[in-house]
Amino acid sequence: MKPIWIVDDDQSIRFVLEKALAREDLPVRSFTNPRDVLAALDDDEPQVLVSDIRMPGGSGIDLLSKVKERLPGLPVIIMTAYSDLDSAVSAFQGGAFEYLPKPFDLPKAVELIRRAVDESLREEVIDERVTQMPEMMGQAPAMQDVFR
Repeated sequence: MKPIWIVDDDQSIRFVLEKALAREDLPVRSFTNPRDVLAALDDDEPQVLVSDIRMPGGSGIDLLSKVKERLPGLPVIIMTAYSDLDSAVSAFQGGAFEYLPKPFDLPKAVELIRRAVDESLREEVIDERVTQMPEMMGQAPAMQDVFR
């Protein structure tokens, strides 16, 4: 399984999530800003992205948009201490998997991340099946007759 990426300028949030996810045997990679996440996407990709909404050097909403351009099926959870309706609407319109207000209940946050991981793994299986399907259909004798 690929790691869960956590993006937050607050070291204590990163630390708490890292420890909680490690207890669940989930691999984690942490970042302090969106710029580093975008650079890391050149070489790697996460199973799930958990990002703060407001950070120095960029917003979680902008990061969500840029990540979704590259990885449209990636579940992204947006965290914020500012639980205003506009932020939640922006996050969901941008394709966020879920919105996690801070302070959060740690077991519920871990459960949410697990759900996102499950969704991501399901998407991978579906993508794999879709990739294989045209070859299988095209090789069937009945389909070969159609192509002639």
